[in-house]
Amino acid sequence: MKKRTVLGIRTCTWIWLIMMGLTLVTYTIGQAGLGGLSASLTVLVIALLKGQMVGDYFMGLKRLRGFWRWPVSLWLFLPGGLISVAFTLVG
Repeated sequence: MKKRTVLGIRTCTWIWLIMMGLTLVTYTIGQAGLGGLSASLTVLVIALLKGQMVGDYFMGLKRLRGFWRWPVSLWLFLPGGLISVAFTLVG
């Protein structure tokens, strides 16, 4: 099976680099001492995106159809949505 590449770099490497960039963003938010609702929700959304990327690309769920794709997505977005609601109500 031929691996897809962009600029000679495999897709999984690009995904990993994007995830490292997102990790750097959350680290920078923490080091800057940013707080409040918007910073908290930004970090939460980044965490959810990274979790979805792990499921899609590293667990191979992107190629699946039907039921087997949904448990990981629900596991990520249901608690994430509830946390968002809690932050919004308290903040």
